[in-house]
Amino acid sequence: MICRSSWVMGFGFSNSCRIPPLQTASGFSLLTTKLATSNPHLKCFLNQNKQPPVSNSNANASKKNKLVVKVGKKEQHLWQKRDSAGSGQKALNLVRIVSELPNEKHAVYGALDKWTAWETEFPLIAAAKALRILRKRGQWLRVIQVAKWMLSKGQGATMGTYDTLLLAFDKDHRADEAESLWNMILHTQTRSISKRLFSRMISLYDHHDMPNKIIEVFADMEELGVRPDEDTVRRIASAFQRVGQDDKQKLVLKKYLSKWKYIHFKGERVRVRRDAWYESGSTN
Repeated sequence: MICRSSWVMGFGFSNSCRIPPLQTASGFSLLTTKLATSNPHLKCFLNQNKQPPVSNSNANASKKNKLVVKVGKKEQHLWQKRDSAGSGQKALNLVRIVSELPNEKHAVYGALDKWTAWETEFPLIAAAKALRILRKRGQWLRVIQVAKWMLSKGQGATMGTYDTLLLAFDKDHRADEAESLWNMILHTQTRSISKRLFSRMISLYDHHDMPNKIIEVFADMEELGVRPDEDTVRRIASAFQRVGQDDKQKLVLKKYLSKWKYIHFKGERVRVRRDAWYESGSTN
C-alpha cells in the first residue's frame, strides 16, 4: 500500500492521508481493514466510496414505470359510411310528399328532386325505407315511380329494388314493362341474378297466363345452374302441361321436386313419399 501521508507524533495517519481503492488480494484487504478500524477518518472515507447494491425488484419497477408509446396503425376505409340517423323520418316525409302528388311523371320527379336538393349525398337508406313503406301499404304506382326515379339517378340498382319493382309491375298489370326490365337485368347482371328474382318473374308470367315466357325463364335458370324452389317447379310443370309437353312436365317434376313431403297427421308433422301420397290420394 502506498501512503503519501506521514506519521504524526506516533498517533497514526493524519487527515491528509488517502487510501487507494481496495484490492482483492488477501494481504491488502486485511491491512485496509486494520487501518480503517484504527483511524475514524479512513473509515468514513471508505464508507463514502461504497455504492449501495441495486436489487432486481427495484430495477424491474423502474422498467415498468417507463411509459411505452406505441404508434397506432392508420385505418384505411375502402367505402364511404352513410349515416342512417334520421333516415326513418326522411322516409316518412318522402311517403307523405309522394302520396299527395298527382299521377304525373314530371310532378313526381320534380318533387323527388326537391327532396334531395339539400342533401350532400343521395339518401339511399331513406329512399329504400320509403319503398318498403309504400310496398306494405300497397301503393304500387308510387312504388314504380320512386323506384324508376332512383334507377334514373344511378342509385339503388340492387336485387331488392328489382324485386320490388317487378312485384309492383305484376300488381299494376304491367307485364310489358316487367319484361323490358327483366331483359335489362339478364344482360347486365347475368351471373348474379338470385333465385328469388327468377321465381318472381315466373310468378309474374304465371299470373298473366304466359306459359311460353315461363319456359324461357326456366331455360335461363338451367343454363345458369339455378335450382328452382318447390312453388316455382309447380308453375314450370304447369306451363309445360298447358303447351302440351307432358313428357317435359314429368321430367321437371322428377328432377327438381323432392321425393319426400311433410304433412300434418293427427297433430304431428310426418314425412311421406310423394308417390305414395299421390297413390293414396288417387285411391281415396
